[in-house]
Order: sequence, then C-alpha cells, then structure tokens
Amino acid sequence: MRTLLKNGTVINVFTGEEEQAQVLMEDDRIVGVGDYNEQDADETQDVSGRYICPGFIDGHIHIESTMLTPGEFARAALPHGTTSVMADPHEIANVCGAAGIRYMLEASEGIPMTVYIMLPSCVPATGFDESGAVLTAEDLEPFYSHPRVLGLAEVMDYPGVIARDREIMKKIRAAIRHGRTVNGHAPLLSGRELDCYIAAGIGDDHECSSVQEAKERIRKGQRVMIRQGTAAPNLRDLLPLLEEPWAHRCLLVSDDKHAADLLNNGHIDAAIRMAAQDGRNPITAIRMATLWAAECFGLCGVGAIAPGYTADILVLDDLHQVRIRHVYQKGRMIVENGRMHPWNPPAVCPDLEKNVRSSFHINVLSERDFYMKQSGKQKCHVIRLVKHQLITEDWITDIDFDKKGGVDLNRDILKIAVAERHKNTGHKCIGFISGTGMKRGAAASSIAHDSHNLIIIGTNEADMAAAGNRVREMGGGCAAVADGNILAELPLPVSGLMSEASAPAVAEQNQKLWESERLLGVPGDVELFMLMAFTSLPVIPHLKITTQGLVDVDRQRIVPLCE
Repeated sequence: MRTLLKNGTVINVFTGEEEQAQVLMEDDRIVGVGDYNEQDADETQDVSGRYICPGFIDGHIHIESTMLTPGEFARAALPHGTTSVMADPHEIANVCGAAGIRYMLEASEGIPMTVYIMLPSCVPATGFDESGAVLTAEDLEPFYSHPRVLGLAEVMDYPGVIARDREIMKKIRAAIRHGRTVNGHAPLLSGRELDCYIAAGIGDDHECSSVQEAKERIRKGQRVMIRQGTAAPNLRDLLPLLEEPWAHRCLLVSDDKHAADLLNNGHIDAAIRMAAQDGRNPITAIRMATLWAAECFGLCGVGAIAPGYTADILVLDDLHQVRIRHVYQKGRMIVENGRMHPWNPPAVCPDLEKNVRSSFHINVLSERDFYMKQSGKQKCHVIRLVKHQLITEDWITDIDFDKKGGVDLNRDILKIAVAERHKNTGHKCIGFISGTGMKRGAAASSIAHDSHNLIIIGTNEADMAAAGNRVREMGGGCAAVADGNILAELPLPVSGLMSEASAPAVAEQNQKLWESERLLGVPGDVELFMLMAFTSLPVIPHLKITTQGLVDVDRQRIVPLCE
C-alpha cells in the first residue's frame, strides 16, 4: 500500500531546513521525498499549507507515572504526536521485579506506538530502600534478546558507580557488552566525581536543573535530556540550550507526567510549543524530539522524513503552535483530524495480570501508628520541599513534640510517614515535612519513588490513618481525607501504580485529586501528590525518607530524626 502526502512543507531534521516536497510511504517505510505524484501512490492526502515532520520521541518516561496502562497511555499521547517512547519500567519492577518488566513488554506489544524499554538499573534504588523485588545483572540478562530493549535505564546509584560497586558495574558492563545505551541520573554531580561517573560508560542525564550543570555535562561528552514533566518542569530554565553548540547534544523528555497534565496540556508537543513561545526556533526543538533522540539510543532509520526511515509522520497545521492534524505510525494513519482511530489493546498473560494486581500487603492502620515516642522540644531534621524541584532541603529546627505531636501549621511543618506495603514487614518511619502548605487533613499514596511503599502526609494522626487505610482498601492508589471523610481518591490496582480506567477517566479522577489538595489548603502552585511521591527517593538530594529512616542523600547515610 503506497500513500502520498502532497503539497506539504517537510521539516528536514538533518539540516534544519523547510522543504517543499512530496512524501511517499509504502507500508511502514518512507520510500521517497521529492518529486512524486498521484500516479506513484494508491492513495493521496493533500496537505497543502501544512507541515510534515517526524513523529515525536520521548527519550525518557516512566509510563507507570501517568497512572495509565501502556495502551491507555498511547491513546492519550498519540494525538499529541508521540509515536515512540523510551520507557523505564523501574516503577513496576520495584513492585513486581522481572514480572513487571514482562508485563510492560506484553502490554505494549502491537499497540500503535513503539514502546522501547530501558532495563531498570536500580531495583531497589539504593540499599536504603525496601522494595518488593531485587533485580541483579543476571536477572536482566535475558531481556537483552528482546528487540525493543535498548539498554540500561537511569543509573541512579551514582555513589555506587563512583565507588565502582561490583553489582552496579556488572549491570553497566553487560549493557555495554551488548552494544546498548546506558542512561544516567546524577543530580548536581560535578567535577571529578562526574568524570568518574561518565567514565563508567554513562552517556546522558535528565536531572539537570541549571544551564551551568547541563553545559558541564555536554562539554564532557554526555547528552542532556531536557525534562518537562509534571513535577519537574525544567525546560524554562534550560531554554538557552536550544542554541548551538549545545542543541544537537540535547533531547526532550517528560520523565513523569500525570494523566490530566498529558491530556490537558500535551506531551512533547507542549515542550516544543513552550520553546517556540519563548522565541526559540521550533525546528530546533523538533530535531531534539526526533532525530537527536533516536541518535542518542543508536536507532537507525528512525526520527526523520527520509527514504528508508520508519513512516512515523506528523502533519501539523501550525509549526509554532504545534497543532497536530494527522498522525501516521509505521505508515498507518492512527490519528485523523485530531481524532484517534479505534484499535484494541493486546492481551497479557493471565499469570502476569494476577501478579501485578496482587501487590498490596499491609495491615490496617490506626492513628497510634503515627504517634512518635519523643517528648518536649528538640532539634529535628525536617524535609523541606523546593518549589518546582525534586530536590529537597535538610532543615534543622526546633520541634515541640508536646504540642500536636510536633505538627506546627504556623510554620508549615506536618508529619510524613512511609510504611512498607510489599511483604507486610510492619516497617515504617515517621518524620516531618515543610513546604506543602497543607492546613487540614491528610493525603496518602502508593506511588512513592522508587520502592513505592505507602506514603502519607498529614496534619493529624487520625486522618493519616484514614487516608492510608483507603489506599490499602483500593489495593493501591491515592486518597485525600479531611475530618475522616474521603475528599477524593484514585484507585490504582495495577501494582499500586496504574489504573484500569481510560485516560479521560483517570484524568478526571486526577483533576479531583488536585481540587482536593486545595480543600486541604495546599496552594495552587504545589502539586502535592507528585511531590510527595519523590520525598522517599534516596538518590535525589538532600534529605529523603524511607521505611528504614531519614536518608542524608549527599552522605548516603541514615540520620536520626532528632539531633
């Protein structure tokens, strides 16, 4: 079957030029770009006045963080022009181990989006985590034979790399031996330690939050993944990278993107649009989202409008607004005039389905579970959120345990707890957090990177127990509670991470969660559930909380709550 797109303006991502040319597709490939006519094709689409560009590639995403299964994620992202993603399933792998990786491969097989997989490098993220599984280099080895596995995902254990820890180095060397890409994750690492990290074979990083940090990495040979996600929208701070000599070493990623944000604001198209609105060349951003992303992962024949390339093609009404009219994925029109053509999701092995839906094991909680043994006034470590960043600060301040158990709404100090939920060990840690703005109630979630234990933030112990118990009853999810009443909830029965519902339904529930945050007193510029999910990730500076205690990320050690 030959299809001709005629009279459009082709975005040449090799040169950055705009070209008047006809594009001829045959089955899943582009066979010609140039002087073709209707006699060369079986069908013709006249795209006069429109632009033709490659389908967008998200170079680093955790599909689980959209709270959608792979098929539903594709339904949400395809109308925004995303035809390929590099997915790191380390969220579900931390819950279900190798079965989680197999589930993501099966659930994405044959859908009209190419879901490449990067194998999780850190399950658990560090020795301070208590996840549902442990994956060794030997556990990952069989997956390298799968055609959609491209390499090793973000190596978060940068202290282990610097110390040349035996297990993490085995994983890196295995990926290199197979000729695959190794992704990085080393926020704020610099100088000699960065040199040591890169020398291990790690080729990129998505954790840059400043231009200075990004330029150091590019100068040392890494690629920079410019992240525009729900919790960490870094693009605005990194816009200067959209100029040479930096741009060709960059690609666009989302990392973590909530369903409502995806549906309402867009995906990679939103990042390109933001760049254009800032006066940057949208073609440069498109090159980051297509060819340069493909080159980062060593993909040939992907990410360009050229003979022999995969026919992942977008037809845009407007270049600066990135208005997408048609989407072709492997030569098949899957989005027409902005509307998705119907398709059926793949079947998943029943044993895998059972495995990923039986992941929540924790006893009923009571308010006594959130009492603290300390008394009087003591100096304590408090996790202080940094607005629009995943980085937190270690705030040492006086806590009066005799007044409301240490909660101090006047200083925005609340309780935070993490409870193990995979094997019912009963392990938990209780600390303090500042920066949420919450004035009443509690919020709980089974999304708590990366081990995904039960995390709860609250102003009082009774509401903390009620919120945690509601998440337990749902088999995973998110819940907001005030005065014992459920204000909003989002069930996530697939590993406590993903919903069974459609993208619009999840987005609606997601929106109600955001609205419930306002009822709890959380300011409109704080996305509580996304931020709280990262307060338990002990590889992002500076102070985090896990079931084993408060973690000083910089020194990689457990610290006591009180000095």
